Parts: sequence; structure tokens; C-alpha cells
Amino acid sequence: MTGWMVPWFRWSARKPGARAWSLMGPGLLFLVVFFLGPLAFMLGYSFMPRGIYGGVKPGFTFEAYKTFFQPLYLGVLWRTVVYSVVCTVACLGLGYPVAYVISRAGQWKNMLMFLVILPFWTSFLVRTFAMMFLMRDTGLINTALIGMGLIDEPIAMYPTSFAVMLGLIYGFLPFMILPIYTSLEKLDHSLLEAAEVLGAKPWERFSKVVLPLSMPGVVAGSLLVFIPALGSYLTSDLLGGSKYDMIGNIIARQFGAGNNWPFGSAASFAMMGLVLIAVLAYLRTRDDAAMGNA
Repeated sequence: MTGWMVPWFRWSARKPGARAWSLMGPGLLFLVVFFLGPLAFMLGYSFMPRGIYGGVKPGFTFEAYKTFFQPLYLGVLWRTVVYSVVCTVACLGLGYPVAYVISRAGQWKNMLMFLVILPFWTSFLVRTFAMMFLMRDTGLINTALIGMGLIDEPIAMYPTSFAVMLGLIYGFLPFMILPIYTSLEKLDHSLLEAAEVLGAKPWERFSKVVLPLSMPGVVAGSLLVFIPALGSYLTSDLLGGSKYDMIGNIIARQFGAGNNWPFGSAASFAMMGLVLIAVLAYLRTRDDAAMGNA
């Protein structure tokens, strides 16, 4: 144990209730230095004028926020929200049956879960390039369809909005499956047996027993898909080209080739605020609905 940690733990042992803080201290310090600190710098940059040669210069202005709320960037923001919502709904529709089957797979659970997390063993960039090779005009899908005589000319799948959506769903689907599986794994199957004895049909058993008890996993999975999808930029950049930019692409370019740090910071915080409002509104609506059903 390093020297600076010994006084820390001695102090935590003498103070009632301080042990929890002593355990949280290193993690909190890390978050403050490497998360809150950079966010504070970005917040300051968002209110500063852009430098002549890039970067920022001393001053205070709302110009970056005014630029972000112009119709051009609001259109990109709207496209990003639509893509993220569609991705979340699609992942839920595809992931829930998979999680349900895995939760009832008995001795095959571990193998099936291994297959779900197997894509994480490969870089996301490599998997996105693989999607490009699959969907391009001379890719595997078009080549197979032409070989089987189903089409005469290649289908234009890339770069399109369809390719972007498919890439988002493929990339974030495991984040929906895992939390739903966790909720379904804890389900007491005797409740289903009791519902069956009382005359409930299979759909009624699912809608009145399985689905309500798995809602924590559904909510967690939806948030784990929706929020990262909003900030995604690699998928739209590679699979959609410049025609189907998401807000993440705009932000990345401002800190890169655009060298416009104030606007990039303002766009980041504006999107962060909108996402926070949407998530809080969703959680509030869900809690009110739960209280009403209770």
C-alpha cells in the first residue's frame, strides 16, 4: 500500500461512517479530475469567442449557442433523435425475445450469453468496416443475391440511412439483451405456474407477469442504447457518408478539422441538456404510471 493511502485508511477507521467515503474517495477523485474537470473546461469554452487561428480567446458570448440552434443544426439534431429512437425500439423488439429465450435455456445459458458478448472481443471499428464490406455494391449480400438470380443489379445499401440504422442496431443490440436477461433471470417461475393454474392464457401470463417484472431491465436497456446512440458518430460517418450526419459528427469535426472549440463545446452541452431533459421526463412518466397502476 502506498504511503499516502495509509493515513487515509487510518482516518476512515476512526470516524464513524467514514469507511464508505474512504472507499468512494479514489473513485470520486478520478471522476472529478478526468470527467468533471474536462467538462468544466468545455463549459467555459462554450461561452468564449473563437480565436482567430482556432481555439478560444478571452471574452464571454452566447454566439456558439445561437449558431447551434439554427435550422441547419436543429435538423441534424432531429435526425439524430429519430435514429436513436428507431434504434432503441428495434433493439428492444429484437433483444427481448433473445433475452427471454436465453433466460429459459437451462444448461445452454452460458453458451448463449457467450455468443451475445462475443462481438465485444472485436474492435467496434473493425465490425463497422465489416458491415461496409457486407453492404457495398460488390459486397457479400449483393453478390449472393445476384448469384441466386434474385436481383439483376446490386441494391444500393451503402452509404444510406438504412446502412446507418443497421449499423447502430448491430452495435448496440447486446446492451439491450444483457439488462433484460438479468431481469428475466431473477423471475420466479412459480408465479407463471400460479397464473396458469388460475386460468391465464400464455399472452396474459406474459403481459401481466413477465413483462411488468422485467420492466427494470427494459428501462435500463433502453437507456443504455438510446443515450450512446445519440452520441454515436463513427457509424454514421462510415456507413452514411456526409449525407446522413448525426450530431456526433458535427461535434467531432468542430474539435478536429473545423478547429471551432466554442461551437463544439456548445453543441455538446446543448445535446447533453436535451438528453437529460428527455431522460428525466421519461423516468417521471414511468414512475407516475407505476404509481397509477399501484
